[in-house]
Amino acid sequence: MDETINTNQGHEGQSHEGLSGDDVGQLAELHRSYKAVRAELAKVIVGQDEVIDQLLIAMFAGGHCLLEGVPGLAKTLMISTLAKCVGLKFNRIQFTPDLMPSDITGTEVIQEDRATGAREFKFLPGPIFANVILADEINRTPPKTQAALLESMQERHITVGGKQHDLTPPFFVLATQNPIEQEGTYQLPEAQQDRFLFKVFIGYPSYDEEYAVADRTTGDTDVTVAEVLSREAILKYQHLVRRIPAAPDMIRYALNLVRATRPDEKDAPEIVRKMIGWGAGPRAVQALLLGGKARAALHERAYLAAEDIEALAKPVLRHRIVTNFSAEAEGYDSDRMIDELLGALDPNRTDLDGDEHISKVLSA
Repeated sequence: MDETINTNQGHEGQSHEGLSGDDVGQLAELHRSYKAVRAELAKVIVGQDEVIDQLLIAMFAGGHCLLEGVPGLAKTLMISTLAKCVGLKFNRIQFTPDLMPSDITGTEVIQEDRATGAREFKFLPGPIFANVILADEINRTPPKTQAALLESMQERHITVGGKQHDLTPPFFVLATQNPIEQEGTYQLPEAQQDRFLFKVFIGYPSYDEEYAVADRTTGDTDVTVAEVLSREAILKYQHLVRRIPAAPDMIRYALNLVRATRPDEKDAPEIVRKMIGWGAGPRAVQALLLGGKARAALHERAYLAAEDIEALAKPVLRHRIVTNFSAEAEGYDSDRMIDELLGALDPNRTDLDGDEHISKVLSA
């Protein structure tokens, strides 16, 4: 039997199953692979370290990402390069107002056997049949077409003509939306946004980074990106991430943070009742814990820590919190509300549970 490594660091009084010796070896492999992927991406992408980290965390957690940023920030290049260096098939789908669901999922056509004259339906797979999907400008297509992604994102299969077609794992959807163009766009429903593990903001590069981009992209250079991680290894590491233990107090910390965003909770703080119209649901707790485990694994740490939950609070919660007009009038967006909650909740207070924790800590 493999030796078991105690991963219950920093949580006195708590006990939980640790990782096996083989798992700890895989953890070291994952950390080396993470560094290798970052090095290959750096050949093409300048800066955007936090964005790349969040994409890799989501990939190893088995989740999807919604990216928001103005045009020209190398979103497509970043995703296609990531797919190359991890050995995954990449497809880009440009969402437009006239895009139909069958343009994403595929369709059935009648095929005739020239020898016998017999006719039969044959399924022609759409671009959704890849490992990494870039759904570019997803908010430019009507809700009916947006919804074509829901089954694939949640169930990892699509249904056409009453037949189910499985998607090859790993399956990773990255959808982009442009924050500055409102004409001809359709608001992405909150229920659909909730399917995304993270919402990632891509900002402008710094002066030095933009200089490097200009110099690199206007010269006569040919960069070759090496495949440093296989599809099989990604699937193995996704299972490893789920085996990383979470101490009970870390689960309560994630749960308390999410419940604190809900204005209809009986002990919700006044600022939440005033500023938030709708809070995060149970998927947010799952996303904090699973994303936190993936972040810990990438940093070669065999346990979930409060810093993992805090580092991912914004990408997990910002698209699951709906602020109201009062918040807009007072300059509060979802990120500022998350900062307020993180500043109020204490991950080391394990003497209080649930709503009692929320009300006493936030009203202190």
